[in-house]
Amino acid sequence: MLKLYNSLTNKKEEFKSIEDNKVKMYTCGPTVYYYQHIGNMRAYIFMDSLRRVLKYNGYDIKGVMNVTDVGHLTSDEDSGDDKMELASKRENKSPYEIAKFYAGIFFDDLKKLNIDIPENITYATKFVPQMIEFVKGLEKKGFTYRIDDGIYFDVQKFPSYGQLSQKDLTKTGNARIEENLNKHHPFDFALWKFVPENHIMKWDSPWGVGCPGWHIECSAMGKTILGDKFDIHTGGIDHKTVHHEDEIAQNDALAGHRVVNMWMHNEFLLVDGGKMSKSLGNVYTLSDLEKKGFSAMDFKYFCLNTHYSKKLNFTFEGLKASSNGYKNLKTLIKEHKNASNKTNDEILQKYSKDFLDAINDDLNIPLALGVIWTMLKNQEKSVDIYNLVLKFDKALGLELDKEEIVSQVIPQKIVELAEKRLIARKNKDFMTSDKLRDEISNFGYEIKDSKEGYTLTKK
Repeated sequence: MLKLYNSLTNKKEEFKSIEDNKVKMYTCGPTVYYYQHIGNMRAYIFMDSLRRVLKYNGYDIKGVMNVTDVGHLTSDEDSGDDKMELASKRENKSPYEIAKFYAGIFFDDLKKLNIDIPENITYATKFVPQMIEFVKGLEKKGFTYRIDDGIYFDVQKFPSYGQLSQKDLTKTGNARIEENLNKHHPFDFALWKFVPENHIMKWDSPWGVGCPGWHIECSAMGKTILGDKFDIHTGGIDHKTVHHEDEIAQNDALAGHRVVNMWMHNEFLLVDGGKMSKSLGNVYTLSDLEKKGFSAMDFKYFCLNTHYSKKLNFTFEGLKASSNGYKNLKTLIKEHKNASNKTNDEILQKYSKDFLDAINDDLNIPLALGVIWTMLKNQEKSVDIYNLVLKFDKALGLELDKEEIVSQVIPQKIVELAEKRLIARKNKDFMTSDKLRDEISNFGYEIKDSKEGYTLTKK
């Protein structure tokens, strides 16, 4: 029996799909204005685990993941600038060029992580007509009002607002009411935003030229592809209090019933015990990890050793230990692959049950990995054990059948020289840059410049 934790009810529930053996699932995807960092990637590793476990249990999945290429402001509460517009000005490219470039890198990263990608990838800019129709539907039902900067959802007309995040409409707390004093309530959110004439991304609508609010995008794309009733909606814990709360309000208000049965969220990835921050210089991408000699699969194994609902503290020491563990695991698996012995069916069935019980207990992947380690260490070397591990890996996606581990640990001294050279290049100090390149080469490493910074390889 598969049990999953539902953020809406705050408890584990037996999962029962709306349609027999079929799951309709929506995942909040990236805003493609810049590189996705490793904190972002944890959400997609969680999505991958959920999809794989559902398939392991015999379900077919109709999945949707959006790509937000318009309308996501720098604040979730409808304030600040459009991130795509900011990126456009920063790089002197059109928002569409920005989106194409960073979406490409994002999907390359998913491929490196062996992520099971949803069946439907929806770009927000291609669903603006559906978003307009969604807002028109809410307007017709009396849930909207118009003020100087856009069309807003009136949360006071939706009695169950706050059910996901436990917000109390009578206690605005940190709600930033100064953002727009014309709002009927601080928690009201934009469905359609009016934009100035020089705004690049804009569309005609019944209310005037503008662009969609961020929250309406997911609702419209989910409704278009999955209908007005689906099984699971996933995303990072940071989406829970605003974005997903607002999705529930507009979804259920339009449909007249509960649209999503189960909401699931993964916790934050911390770095050295705190949040990632550009000012602290601790915002890392998969590319950054690769420069330091780690593979994407090293990072995935690192993530899977902590339950998705727990905060995960990233350190390079921890990643190194995890990388070594991943190597050792694959070495043990290979020993079983080359063995000719057979294993008793009862033993195989016991491990199969233990593994299934673990993954079906709200995706307890750390426990499932423990089952594998115990089996590999305690059982006589057997090709049957090897084949069973490969079956288990369908729920893990760790590429345990691949003998080659792409992992090259670059000495810290070389990394430090490369970082100094990167700074010299940014400062146009090409003499120092060339000198550092030669020094790196003398140590037996080659450095190649790229748009993302650089890559280091052993010569």
